[in-house]
Amino acid sequence: MALCHSLNPGGNPAFSFWGKQLILFSALASVCASSDSAKTVEFNVKPGGVVHSFSEKMKEYECIFTYASQGGTNEQWQMSVGLSDDDRLFSCSVWRPQGKSYLFFTQFKAEIKGAKIEYASAYSQAAVGGQKDVPLKDEEYTVGDTAVTHKDGKFRAELSKLTVIGRTRHDEL
Repeated sequence: MALCHSLNPGGNPAFSFWGKQLILFSALASVCASSDSAKTVEFNVKPGGVVHSFSEKMKEYECIFTYASQGGTNEQWQMSVGLSDDDRLFSCSVWRPQGKSYLFFTQFKAEIKGAKIEYASAYSQAAVGGQKDVPLKDEEYTVGDTAVTHKDGKFRAELSKLTVIGRTRHDEL
């Protein structure tokens, strides 16, 4: 499943900095095992400099990708959302399956509703066909409690993948 591929921390050097990586990955492995708790949808990323949004929900959780881009023609992208079996982690990945976008992004934002971000990363190139994920520099984007956003003046207009994992506000009984 594409969600499982997009959340592969083994290909992401930035993931090794997180002490919680094994806990998060173990919890997300259960998402990859159940198609009822994960889905992947295709959408077009449209150039022209106009701000566009695409969103997908899973139960009461939502992922919203907002962007503006220039150059070329529409590109086919995918968004995967998923929930761990215990509903404690919500994940969202947005990426171009061909690995590299040829559009120039003037802005981007990936927002999750109903969860607080535990991990997020953005990439100028997604791992495809033997290539590795190429992360953006930390100075190019910012991670908040509920959104990952480009930094004006620092973002170099290259985006091919975003991954966000959030802890839900699921209460113990």
